[in-house]
Amino acid sequence: MKNLFPHSSLVLCTALLGMLTGCAEPAPRSIITQPMSARPAQAIADPEPTGSIYQTRPGYGYRPIFEDRRARQVGDTIIVTINENTSASKKSSTDASRATSSALNISPITKLPTLGLAGASLTGSDTTKFAGAGDAAATNAFTGTITVTVVEVLPNGNLVVSGEKQIAVNQGTEFVRLAGVINPDNILTGNTVSSTQIADAKLEYKANGFINDAQQMGWMQRAFMTVSPF
Repeated sequence: MKNLFPHSSLVLCTALLGMLTGCAEPAPRSIITQPMSARPAQAIADPEPTGSIYQTRPGYGYRPIFEDRRARQVGDTIIVTINENTSASKKSSTDASRATSSALNISPITKLPTLGLAGASLTGSDTTKFAGAGDAAATNAFTGTITVTVVEVLPNGNLVVSGEKQIAVNQGTEFVRLAGVINPDNILTGNTVSSTQIADAKLEYKANGFINDAQQMGWMQRAFMTVSPF
């Protein structure tokens, strides 16, 4: 039968090649679900002058003259110094043993008519031993600096922050993300805070690109490992 679509195979191969080579690498999945940034609310217009020397200025972004420049509103930025070091170790051992021994001796029986019984002996022993040991250790270090944005101000004054930094290196992109809750009292002059003072902190460092893909197991191999009984 004559091929009605002589170029269909060529078109299909070209489309697949374009999908494989032309599509951009997606960002890696993040453990942070909240927004990465937030814009400050629009400022309210200044009130009409009343003739008083002191004029109140309600509205977003107002800061009294005696107040420092620490972050306290949605849209403000905070510099976070990442200094995470964790170390954990565990070691356990078990040793159990049991030994049992028994013996039975039967003396010879004589002086029986047309019958005699020679002596007999029976000896038995049982030994059980079990030994087990386990050792686990983990050490992690994460250092760096990232600037985050206040995305929400809680009723008690704590600041919900999150931020992302993307670094493109050759054929891949590195993603540094952070989210958590900051107590304004821990913010130092210059709007800096340590990551160890952030509650509910979520930090991640991920990357995409062919180098990262080469370090991941293929989906078929993962499927075989899932169902393999060995």
